[in-house]
Amino acid sequence: MILAGDIGGTKCNLALYDVHGASRRKIFSRRYDSHAFPTFEELISQVLSDSRAEAKEAGSLSIDAAGFGVAGPVIDHRVKTTNLPWVVDAAELAKHLGTAHVVLLNDLEATAYSLRHLAPSEISTLNRGVASPQSTQAMLAAGTGLGESILFWDGGRYVIAGTEGGHVDFAPRTEQEIELLRYMKKQYEYVSLELILSGRGFHTIHSFLDPSVIHPSFAGPEADAAPEITHLALTGQCPVCVRTLDLWVSMYGSEAGNLALKVLARGGVWVAGGIAVKIRSKMEDGTFFQAFCQKEKFAAMLEQIPIQMVLNEEAPLIGAMSQAMQAAGMRAA
Repeated sequence: MILAGDIGGTKCNLALYDVHGASRRKIFSRRYDSHAFPTFEELISQVLSDSRAEAKEAGSLSIDAAGFGVAGPVIDHRVKTTNLPWVVDAAELAKHLGTAHVVLLNDLEATAYSLRHLAPSEISTLNRGVASPQSTQAMLAAGTGLGESILFWDGGRYVIAGTEGGHVDFAPRTEQEIELLRYMKKQYEYVSLELILSGRGFHTIHSFLDPSVIHPSFAGPEADAAPEITHLALTGQCPVCVRTLDLWVSMYGSEAGNLALKVLARGGVWVAGGIAVKIRSKMEDGTFFQAFCQKEKFAAMLEQIPIQMVLNEEAPLIGAMSQAMQAAGMRAA
C-alpha cells in the first residue's frame, strides 16, 4: 500500500495505491483545502480516516511506503512549507504512518520523476526542437507559487535537483514591465518572480494595466481572481483580461528561456502546473515560445530546445508514488 501526496499552498491531493508487482490500483483519491489544517499531521490523520473504507476493500490498512511532493525546500528530510505554516518531517511521518519508507521531495522534483510514466496523450508539444540525448533538462510550474527543477543525466537515468528559483528577483524586459516593477515595489519590499508567475499574479497585472476595471472575484484580500481573469481572457469578454493573460504568458515564456540558459537545457524544457493546463490554448499560440527565444546572442540555440507541457495534473502524485516504491524496493513500472 503506497500513500502519495502533492502538497501545495492552496490544496493538497492525496492518493492511496494498492500495488502488486508491476500493477497498481488507486483505491482512494481526494483533494483537501490546505488552509483547513493547522498542521500537516492533522491532514494525514484525516486522510487515513477518510481512506479507511477503501483500504479495507484492498485487504490491508498498513502503509508500506509514502511519498510526498511538497512546495518548499527539502533539507535533511524536512520541509518548512513556503506558503503554509507547516513543518513536514520524514522521521515523524514514519512514526505516524508506521513505515520506515517515507520520501519527501520538492513538488517539482516529484513532478519531474513522473515524466517517464506519462503517456503521449498527457503531453503537449510547444516546440518540437531537436533534443540533445542525455543532456540536461529543466522544468518549471506555476500554480500557487512558481517551482523550478533541473534534470541531470547520471549515466543511466535522469536524477532531479529541486530549486527555489521561483523566488529570484523579477527582472523586467520592457518599459511596461519596468513600470510593473515600480507598481509592485509600492506593495512589496522584494518583488520575486513568484509574485507574478503564480495565480495571484493575474490580479496584480490586471490592476496594474487598468485599475478601473473590477470583476466580482476581486472582492476581498484572499480572493482568487485567476480563474475569472483567464476565463474572460480566453473567451475574449474583457480586453484588460486579454492583455493580462498575454503579458503573463509572455513573462512565463521569458523565465523558461532564462532557466534554459542557466542550466543549458539542451535536452528540453518541461512546463507543468495547473495554470498552464487551464490556459492551454494560450500556451500553444506562440506567445510563450516567442518570449522563450528572445535572448541576447542565443535565440538560435533556444529555438532548437524542445518544450513540452505536462497535461496530467496528477503528475506530482505519480512521481511521489514512484519514488516511494523505489524507497521500499518495489519496481516502479
